Amino acid sequence: MSASENRPDLDSRENIALFVDLFYERLLADEQLAPIFVDVAEIDLSVHLPHIKNYWCKLLLGDKEYQRHTMDIHRQLHGKRPLQPEDFQRWLAFFKDTVDANFCGQRAERAKRVATSIAANMEQALSNMGN
Repeated sequence: MSASENRPDLDSRENIALFVDLFYERLLADEQLAPIFVDVAEIDLSVHLPHIKNYWCKLLLGDKEYQRHTMDIHRQLHGKRPLQPEDFQRWLAFFKDTVDANFCGQRAERAKRVATSIAANMEQALSNMGN
């Protein structure tokens, strides 16, 4: 049995929740990204993490619980502290590394493709804000 066969797919709310917890553990330990989340966005993990889990459940499982507008939230953050291309690159690298280290399967691969699109689209949209 290969290592990939021992890793679950992102095919359930429980697995997506585990992924988000592992991903944020890495983000919040990173000297480049942690200040964006902690000092600038001032996220409350007890509020933020359930939103993020619902967001990925919507994208990967079709759940309907997430109803927020992601771009508006990030525009406000970008207004406080402009997000740089290297921020998006680092976020995406952590995302993909966390998926690859812990999950395997069609939805795990889809999550990486979606995250790549999200990062590119958000970076493009925010760079057009003129900050």
